[in-house]
Amino acid sequence: MTTVLIADDQPLQRFGSRMLLESQDDMTVVGEAPNGSEAVRLAAELRPDVVLMDIRMPGLDGIEATRRIAAAGDRTRILIVTTFDLDEYAYAGLRAGASGFLVKDAQPEELLAGIRAVATGDAVVAPSLTRRLLDAYVHHLPAGPGTEAGPREDARLASLTDREREILTVIGQGWTNTEIATRLHLAESTVKTHVGRILAKTGSRDRIQAVILAYDTKLVEPS
Repeated sequence: MTTVLIADDQPLQRFGSRMLLESQDDMTVVGEAPNGSEAVRLAAELRPDVVLMDIRMPGLDGIEATRRIAAAGDRTRILIVTTFDLDEYAYAGLRAGASGFLVKDAQPEELLAGIRAVATGDAVVAPSLTRRLLDAYVHHLPAGPGTEAGPREDARLASLTDREREILTVIGQGWTNTEIATRLHLAESTVKTHVGRILAKTGSRDRIQAVILAYDTKLVEPS
C-alpha cells in the first residue's frame, strides 16, 4: 500500500486528488496539508511514501517545503504538481529534492502512474528532459553544494570509481541505461548495477538528483 500526503491550498483540488487516490486498491491518503509548513510537519509525523506537492501555497511554498522534507533524509518522495508545463519553479523543485513533476491537467492515469513510479524510486521526468530544463534554467536556480569546486574536488564524488564517474557524467548528459550499455559496450544489467552504486555512494535519491549532481560538480556543463 502506497501512502500519500496531499499538499495543496485549494480544498477542491485536495478533495479531487483524495477521491482519485482512494479509488485505488494500492493507495491510501494519510493526510492533507493546506500549506508548506503543514506539509513539512505532517511529512515528519506521518512519513508517507509520497507527498503530492503543489508549488504556489501561502506562507511556506512548495519549493521550500520540498527542500525541508528532502533534507530530513526520510524515505518520503516528493512529486511536484504545477499549473504550467514550463514553470521554472518546477525545475527549482527538482533541485530542492523532488523526484519529478506533473502538470495539473495531467490525465488521472498519468497522476496515478507518477505516484507509483516515485514510490518505487523511479523518476517521473526523463533524464534527457531534466537536462534540457537544467540547461535552460541552471543560471537562475539556487546553486547546490559543491558548485564552486571542480569535479575532482567534490567530496560526493570521492568514492566513485573511474567507471562510475564516467557513467555519472553520461547520466548527466541524458543518456538512458540502454544508451549507456550500447555506447560503452556493457551489459544493461551491469549498467543498472553501476547506477545503483552511484546513487548509493553519492547520496542521490534518484536518477534526477544524479543529473543535478553532475551539473553541480561540473561534470556536465550547460550547453
